[in-house]
Amino acid sequence: MRHSPTVWRQTLAGTGAVFLICGRNPTVLLLSREMKISFLFACLLVLTITRDCICERCDDWGEDTRKLTQAYDGEPVRLRCPLFEDYLKHNYSTAHSAGLTLMWYWTGKGKDLEEPINIRLPNNRISKDKDILWFRPVLLNDTGNYTCMLRNTTFCLKIAFPLEVLKKDPDSCVSNDKAAEVVTFPLEESSTLNCPDTKGYYPSDVIPIVNWYMNCLLVDRFIGRYPQGLNLQFVDVMQRFEGNYTCIVSYEENGRAYNLTRTIYVKTISSHIHAKAPVMISPNDKQTFEFLAGGELHISCDVYFSYVNNSFNEIGWIINGKSEGDFTDPRVHVNESVTLDTTLPGAKTIKKELRIKNITPDELKHNYTCTAKNTLGVVSRQALVKEKVGTPRYITELACGLGATLFLVVCFVVVYHVYWLEMVLFYRAHFGTDETIGDGKEYDVYVSYARNAEEEEFVLVTLRGVLENEFGYKLCIFDRDSLPGGIITDETLSFIKKSRRLLVVISPSYVHQGTQAILELKAGLENMASQGNIRLVLVQYKSIKNKEKVKELKLAQSVLSVIKWKGEKSKYPGGRFWKQLHVALPVKKTSSSKNSFQMVPLNVEFGTDCGKNVTTKNS
Repeated sequence: MRHSPTVWRQTLAGTGAVFLICGRNPTVLLLSREMKISFLFACLLVLTITRDCICERCDDWGEDTRKLTQAYDGEPVRLRCPLFEDYLKHNYSTAHSAGLTLMWYWTGKGKDLEEPINIRLPNNRISKDKDILWFRPVLLNDTGNYTCMLRNTTFCLKIAFPLEVLKKDPDSCVSNDKAAEVVTFPLEESSTLNCPDTKGYYPSDVIPIVNWYMNCLLVDRFIGRYPQGLNLQFVDVMQRFEGNYTCIVSYEENGRAYNLTRTIYVKTISSHIHAKAPVMISPNDKQTFEFLAGGELHISCDVYFSYVNNSFNEIGWIINGKSEGDFTDPRVHVNESVTLDTTLPGAKTIKKELRIKNITPDELKHNYTCTAKNTLGVVSRQALVKEKVGTPRYITELACGLGATLFLVVCFVVVYHVYWLEMVLFYRAHFGTDETIGDGKEYDVYVSYARNAEEEEFVLVTLRGVLENEFGYKLCIFDRDSLPGGIITDETLSFIKKSRRLLVVISPSYVHQGTQAILELKAGLENMASQGNIRLVLVQYKSIKNKEKVKELKLAQSVLSVIKWKGEKSKYPGGRFWKQLHVALPVKKTSSSKNSFQMVPLNVEFGTDCGKNVTTKNS
């Protein structure tokens, strides 16, 4: 059981009174010998009862963890017994004169045994001075719990507190941020930083050497900061002055040099010039909150609080006269968040969100007020809330119908853009009219190309193989199907008149070496322009520079689309090249017995009929 200082002080007084009465009272000397003996026995009985009642065991106040002392290895440190601090600090002399002795014990770090402190070390490294235990200097091994005990033969009182010795980096002015206390300085004001806990370490007639550091940089000729012994003067505090400040005090005592290292963290706060009452950002008079009945009400209250020293910041919602502490409805929720102001330290914006689920029409008519206050003032504002008129049902249905229609149109456009060739071919195959019936034409396609080995192979093997064998068209190829000995011009014009399409294979050779090819192109253009009974199909085998084109070819390309051959990518008969070419050729009802195309060598035979089959196929 612990006794208050008043209890043990009264006990000491009572014990002294008994001694005074029994030992030094002059009245006792006037009594007879028998009365003296009886009186002495009575005094002994009182002393015995007093001792048995109050001092059978030591009163242990336990460990005071709040009184953590931190010191650097190799520096002086003093420990003051907590029994004489605060309201007991003036009673050490009284306790000593009453016969009480102050004793010191310690428990090393990681140990359980409490040992007496040895104050007879060399050079008086550890010494006692009234209620203070001195270390000159303290070492790392001194870390542990220290106990000061006040006792006599009939009384005992003790308390323990920790000491932590930190290892200091020789290349740094401070080794551990835990050793730093925090002070706040207002911006744009002058302030003084004092080197703490140095008084009493050295005699008053000794002038120590003091060096100030900021983040381990010596404060020398710093703008706006001037060292003045144990004080560091800030002329005009700026935000960049925030950081760790260390004062190192150097002095000599009894021929030995000592250092005291103290670290303080300076935190900047907004100046009192900017201090003001709360400023409400939202809700405001220009805002109107509309909510549907049955939905969720969500209102945010944003308030800006400037920094005010020793002030409180409060913010809350009031619904129809009820504050947040009176909200019992589980549908009501209030959330708070804080955003710090980076330009003015200490200032912040507090947001408080009010949410009510399944709001009723009556609740939408309630008064929703946000209130904020600090020591400088109070601000309140009502949120303008009203019921939102729902959209008529027919408008919703119409909007849904239009949206669905638009979606289908977009889907159709996308599908048509991607698969329009397949759609055209499908329509032609099932619903198209056969162009070969009753038009008096003998050939489906007349092929015009440059006469060289590469393009002859392309025409005679690739084009002819797919168009005749896969698509069932009748091709007229002049070099293959014309009779020898005839007039080239007349036969060319005759073949073109008998054909439904003129397929022109464009390449650089078509212009440079294609005399007959140019003739065929002119004849086809004139026939298409004058009579309109033949159509041109342009297939680009190889690209031609614009300056190399003849005027007939330029005219054809300006009015007709060009189907481009892309080499290996276009050889597959089901590819895009062949689909485009198929769409450009006549609609003809024919069934193909083949589903795939295979390249085979071509043996050319000359005959009298353009439609004569002269290919050799693999069996």
